[in-house]
Amino acid sequence: MSLKAVFLDKDGTIIEDDVFTRQAGEIRLMSGSEAGLHLLHRGGYALIVVTNQGGIAQGRLTIESLMHEERGLQVTLSAQEIPLAGFYYCPHHPEGSVASLRRHCMCRKPKPGLLMKAADELHIDLHRSWMIGDILNDVEAGRGAGCKTILLTNGHETEWDMKPTRWPDFLADNLLEAAHLIMIADHFMAGGEHPSFGSHEEDTWI
Repeated sequence: MSLKAVFLDKDGTIIEDDVFTRQAGEIRLMSGSEAGLHLLHRGGYALIVVTNQGGIAQGRLTIESLMHEERGLQVTLSAQEIPLAGFYYCPHHPEGSVASLRRHCMCRKPKPGLLMKAADELHIDLHRSWMIGDILNDVEAGRGAGCKTILLTNGHETEWDMKPTRWPDFLADNLLEAAHLIMIADHFMAGGEHPSFGSHEEDTWI
């Protein structure tokens, strides 16, 4: 049986995109991340990280340091009973200094390759799934894979190269707001009445 999933960008979506905390090995969740991920998990979604890590191709980041960060994120979320179903990354960059990783590829967002690979390996139904990210490249990757999309309006998108393939289904301030939008969309697609919400603090879905 195919699963439904939420694909998530990492830096600037789940965790703070801060080079100093990353160098120190710290994991700092974005505001709303923990509650939003918990709500999505309770809603039956597999949570899958899909992240561009071109710094590996540019020699600024190692695969070992990225794996250390992944383990830290897994531990942080597991402590709140939030499991990650997968962690997929693209190490390539078309202008990389590492020759073996200097290429145009299908896995670097806005291409949908990471999502397609995850869907194949984890048996994900892409048409029942969502992509959430903080820039339009995330949206384009999600739409290219056949997912519905949410763009976080936290100021990280600066170019706004708008075209039909980069237009999100919804906008949200953070992951918690995005999670509520997904729950509402699910409810209406199932033919239900308009849902009501409890407080964000209690993270209640009634």
